[in-house]
This record gives sequence, C-alpha cells and structure tokens, in this order.
Amino acid sequence: MKLVFLGVGKMGLPMARHLMAGGHAVAVHDTDAQRLVLAQAAGLTMATDLGAALAQADGAMSSLPHDAALQSAAAVVAQHLSQGGFYMDTSTVSVAASAAVAKLFAPTGRDYLRVTVSGNNHMAEAGQLTLMASGPQAVWQRLAPLLKPWGSVQFYLGEGEQARLMKLVINLMIGQTSAMLAEALSLGSKGGLAWTDLWQVIGASAVASPIVKAKSVQLSQRDFTPTFTVPQMLKDIDLILAEGNALQVPLLQTAMTRQMMQSALAQGWAEQDYAAIIKVVEQSAGIHQE
Repeated sequence: MKLVFLGVGKMGLPMARHLMAGGHAVAVHDTDAQRLVLAQAAGLTMATDLGAALAQADGAMSSLPHDAALQSAAAVVAQHLSQGGFYMDTSTVSVAASAAVAKLFAPTGRDYLRVTVSGNNHMAEAGQLTLMASGPQAVWQRLAPLLKPWGSVQFYLGEGEQARLMKLVINLMIGQTSAMLAEALSLGSKGGLAWTDLWQVIGASAVASPIVKAKSVQLSQRDFTPTFTVPQMLKDIDLILAEGNALQVPLLQTAMTRQMMQSALAQGWAEQDYAAIIKVVEQSAGIHQE
C-alpha cells in the first residue's frame, strides 16, 4: 500500500517505521522539523507536497497531539486523499472532535477509522500496543492485518466513537493508578519502609498490574524520565473530565488527581513523567527523598 503518515512523534514514528518494515510505501509529514530529521534517518520518505502525496495514497494515518491538530489534518486529508482511500487516526482526542471529523468525511466517499492505542513509546517500538478500533467494520476487518506489527491485541468496538471513549476509560485508570501509588508509597515511606522494598513487594502483590510493573522499572530507582509527561496527562484528564461532564458521570477521584498533576506542574516538574505526582504527595507528607 501507499500510505501517508501525519505526525511522527514518539508514538507516530515507530508506528510509521513498522508499516515501512511491513513492505508498505510510507511518506511522512510533521510540522516539527526535528521529528522529520529523525524520520528521514529511519529511512522514511518525506511528503514534501502533502496534497500530492495524499492524492496518490491508498490511505492516510495520523498520530496527533490534540483536537485542533486532528481537525486541521483531517481537513487536508478530506480534501486531497484519493477517492476510495481511508483515513485512520490514532490520536487521543475528544469524542466531540472525532465525531466532527466523521461528519466531515461522511459525504466524501472516504472511510474514517478511529484506531486508538494503549501503551507508551517503548511499547510502540516493541510492537506491543493494544489497539482499539471503531468505524466501518468491513474496513477495519480489511486493514486490521496491516496493523499487526503495532500490536497483536486488537479490539473492534463499534461503528462510531467507541474507540475514543475506550481510550479515555483506559487513561482514566492509568492516571488513577499514579495517584494510588503516590499515596501508598508516601504512607509506606513515612512509616519507615525502604523505597526499594516497597516496589519489590508491590510488584509481587495482587495489585501488580502491567502499568505498575512497567513503572517500577524506573521509579524503583526514583527515575522520573518521562514516557508521558505531566502536561500530557493533564490534557488527557481534561478530556476525561469533559466527557464525564457531557455524560453526567461524576468523576470525583479523577478531578482530585487533576489537582495533583497541577501541583506537579507548579513545582516545575512539567518535563518529568506524570508519576511526579508521587513527589507532590511526599512534599505534603514532609518526606524528603533524594
């Protein structure tokens, strides 16, 4: 297939590389010149004339940072993509923004698929993402094998925006896991338990979910190098709270976790992993860790 991939950030670049490794002709586009340098170094072709590249493509894919980026990219794709082509977006965006894109594509004769992914950039590199798809079922069934290098665990959830909502559900639980760890670790530390002992026991306990085990690799060494930054998690929490408001679902704990993320931001930890909220609770408890 001839594919155009828009957005080669930490998630998009390995996904585009996997497609290229699968034998597909992949041209990439990004507004960040540094990301294009990395993409070119990986052997990917640049879509220097985006409109022309889309006109010759079988499909377009994107991994974008927010609603506005999706809507901007979708407008270009809807205008230039070859007739009969598909547009597949993997971004974490609002249900409302995605629905607006679906409305834009409806009269064009081009298919629109939402294929959200769960996992971080390391999992994207390893092809271990979980894929959650919604949109035309026949199109998904045709394209699902194409995405096997992204991850073998794939779910089809419905014809509409189900994949967007499922992604928010998962990210709600990820955010809440970090808040749970922040309080639990602070309680144990203040009581005299060694930091490494805490992680070893938690990792062997009934609460050792995959996300807890993944975080323990770095955090047991108090390494807050980001796989997902504080501002990125704040953005997702805001999407979650907005959807809760739209559906009239009270998300009280999530709202509190947002305040913890905001505190981490105020402390100057914007470029650290969102697990920096552990340090927020530690400060509140008078715990001074190195």
